[in-house]
Amino acid sequence: MAQLYYRYSTMNAGKSIEVIKVAYNYEERGKNVLVLVPGVDDRFGTGYVTSRIGARREALIVRDDTNILELFMRESSRKDIDCVLIDECQFLKKHHVEELVEIVDSFNVPVLAYGLKNDFRNELFEGSYYMLVYADKIEEIKTICWCGRKATMVARVKDGKIVKHGKQIVIGGNEMYVSLCRKHYNDGRVGPELILPGQTYLEEVMKKKTEE
Repeated sequence: MAQLYYRYSTMNAGKSIEVIKVAYNYEERGKNVLVLVPGVDDRFGTGYVTSRIGARREALIVRDDTNILELFMRESSRKDIDCVLIDECQFLKKHHVEELVEIVDSFNVPVLAYGLKNDFRNELFEGSYYMLVYADKIEEIKTICWCGRKATMVARVKDGKIVKHGKQIVIGGNEMYVSLCRKHYNDGRVGPELILPGQTYLEEVMKKKTEE
């Protein structure tokens, strides 16, 4: 039986290259895939799954009012679809996820959705919330914080400092977002800095504030 897979991570964990790789593996075996990407992420142009290492692949655009079930049925009338792949699934709406469920349950076609789980405020996106509700299998793609621990948070950064207020969706890359472990997300440390022997990072921050 087909299943709905939700594979999540923080930024820069290789989600997009995984989508491209899985699509290639299906097609290498003579299978047809339907690759989708939300139109909101236009950093590299719309209609592409693009990895930060440079690999890219064309994809059909999903907008807020797109009915993915109807899109799937239109494409499957032209050729059999063996798998549906979605990048940046955190940007999906509730109805999109419900349409993906219908594809799995009514057409027995597996759906693999890749995306973030929590935003820069450490709150769920709408798409990630409903993927957690409906997915048959939930898998984490791991990456690391600058300190070497597992990164579980995505921080929005401006002028070298973490920002925890603002609009949920602001498209950006490494210049705006960084993946951190919980400890360094909470204490606001986005990278290694020179600390005197015996001095903790919090002590250093307080010292700087006092000097200011």
